[in-house]
Amino acid sequence: MSDLIANGFGTTAAACSIVSFAPQMIKIWKARDASSVSLRTYALTVTCFVLWVVYGVLTEAWPVTIANAAALVVASGVLLMKWRFRNGNPEEV
Repeated sequence: MSDLIANGFGTTAAACSIVSFAPQMIKIWKARDASSVSLRTYALTVTCFVLWVVYGVLTEAWPVTIANAAALVVASGVLLMKWRFRNGNPEEV
């Protein structure tokens, strides 16, 4: 039973990590403005997820790899929108 509980917490943590970027992505996309988003913060976040994915692959910890790869995709989306909408120009779409 303890494995079931641990896996439940792990799955919930992974889902929260992935979904936590959605509000920021939606806000940037709607406003076409990412000027208030910290480039350094998201660059560091993306770097952390890359490192977790590498760790997961090297240790064959597939739940770690998959969860962090999914979070990496979403965090990278925010970082890309930061670059695309960096000046807050709505007409740049």
